[in-house]
Amino acid sequence: MPFANNIIRHRHFFFFLNPTRLSVCSSARKFNPKVPTTPTPKLSKLTESKKKIELLGIQCLDCCLPGRYNCLFCPQCRGGKSMDKTLSQHNIQHGYFAMRRCFQTNCGWAGQAFADSSKITINGTKLEPIGDELVAYFAERRISKATLQRNAVMQKSGDQAVIAFTYRRNGAVVGCKYRTLEKKFWQEKGTKKWLYGLDDIEEAAEVIIVEGEIDKLAVEEAGLHNCVSVPSGAPQMVSAKELPTLEKDTAYQYLWNCKEYLDKVSRVILATDVDNPGNALAEELARRLGKERCWRVHWPKKDDCRYFKDANEVLKCLGAGALKEVIENAEPYQESV
Repeated sequence: MPFANNIIRHRHFFFFLNPTRLSVCSSARKFNPKVPTTPTPKLSKLTESKKKIELLGIQCLDCCLPGRYNCLFCPQCRGGKSMDKTLSQHNIQHGYFAMRRCFQTNCGWAGQAFADSSKITINGTKLEPIGDELVAYFAERRISKATLQRNAVMQKSGDQAVIAFTYRRNGAVVGCKYRTLEKKFWQEKGTKKWLYGLDDIEEAAEVIIVEGEIDKLAVEEAGLHNCVSVPSGAPQMVSAKELPTLEKDTAYQYLWNCKEYLDKVSRVILATDVDNPGNALAEELARRLGKERCWRVHWPKKDDCRYFKDANEVLKCLGAGALKEVIENAEPYQESV
């Protein structure tokens, strides 16, 4: 039976198909139905809300009208094995913010996006643009506000003492790592692990891997964007056991989650810290990525007895040019051990 413009003709009645109501008009010749509609929010609010939603990787179609629930594809789980539309998206009536939740059994991705600023909510934790206190903190480490904004570094809402490093894949937020100024770190429980800065290596033939998010930002200040950071620091020592299977390699699951990015890389530059855990991390990464394509950065000497510890310390003390030069002078990994 042909349908046109969501109207079904039946004798002298017109039925208007709508997901939430069925309206009937009793005149076949002249009709002017007054279907109740949700008040249209100011265009600026609705547009800003839509932009925030799309930054999360959600395809915000024209059907996402305010005041309604919409069923969409989840950018996190992509609908699972059945590839169903499992994400419930609700734009608040006045367009000021939107809520989302995925009802796929193994996903549960949820949060909010606000129109009036770049605030977002990740697993119940509200984030907001980074404030002056943290901008000054990073400036002392020679990391600019532009670099922070490019990498969507945020802070916990109302708390300038907690940095929020948002992890993104294809522009969508896939996780968040928190850091206090006293170097206390944590991530949400059950969060799938990824490399930090993953979108920066999507088309890269060479990849630089560092030990922390701040080091990734430091390398970017040196003009090198093809850099990612591990999400969970370094081990105390190299494991004496054989490499576990993919399913059991839980400590380095982030490498397997990013396998499609790393498989096409011809050279991996390991720029981990110059201490025992940093050396152990470099070895564990090289074992999994293949030592034949790994290179190792040697941080320069600070004095007769000590070396600079990491990328950010080199940036802070020697500058962007020196950091870039040190990385470009990395040596084949086999010669570094």
